Amino acid sequence: MPDYTTKQRKALTEFLSARTDEQLTAKEIADGVEKSGVSVSAVYRNLAKLISDGKLKRIIREGAREAYYQYTDTDCCRGCLHLICKKCGVTSHLEAKDTENFVSGIAKNRKFAVDITDTVLYGVCELCRKNAEGTDKK
Repeated sequence: MPDYTTKQRKALTEFLSARTDEQLTAKEIADGVEKSGVSVSAVYRNLAKLISDGKLKRIIREGAREAYYQYTDTDCCRGCLHLICKKCGVTSHLEAKDTENFVSGIAKNRKFAVDITDTVLYGVCELCRKNAEGTDKK
């Protein structure tokens, strides 16, 4: 079956590719592309297709009821690991050099090949740690 891109999928991928550092719910995505004429059903249909194509990650945050989606089919995402804060959900890219050092260290020390296309490291970002420290002092 040939792979083709519809106008709706193009509008959706343009919207998502401009937000690679964000995790969005399906509703947030649907709201964001509504003005482009993308229907809610097309959003869900295309989210499933983008996930199966490896261009979109589906993320379940701790304590969250809904799934979040992050577009990863861009140059800034390819070849790097993603760091996601478990408190605020902010996503950042581990620089390519740091990713390579991490992956090669695992390969050397553990004899394990990390698939960086499907790997996310969870932790707590600097801002959330600082906010928690400020709360602890009160």
